[in-house]
Amino acid sequence: MGKSEGDAFVHRIVSDWTKAPLSREDRALCEYAVKLTRKAVPMTRDDLARLRGVGFDDRAIHDATQVIGFFNYITRVADGLGVEPETFIERWGSGEDAAAGPQG
Repeated sequence: MGKSEGDAFVHRIVSDWTKAPLSREDRALCEYAVKLTRKAVPMTRDDLARLRGVGFDDRAIHDATQVIGFFNYITRVADGLGVEPETFIERWGSGEDAAAGPQG
């Protein structure tokens, strides 16, 4: 995949990952990340079983959970302190979809 194709793919994920052409493994991982991010309390063994069902082993689930947790943590710290994104970081999309941010 070339840079422009890669950029287009990332843009589709950031704009609305539910409509992006993801593998079943990536889709399951995104669903897990959304649930863990939005409502961690109702996480159950079924959530882990779904990831195992698409091929993730316990190590991969552990690593993904650590990354998801870290990004949630650091985003809350940055938001709490009013940190603005670096100027060299390009916003994805244009118009309303850029202002709306990632969907999920």
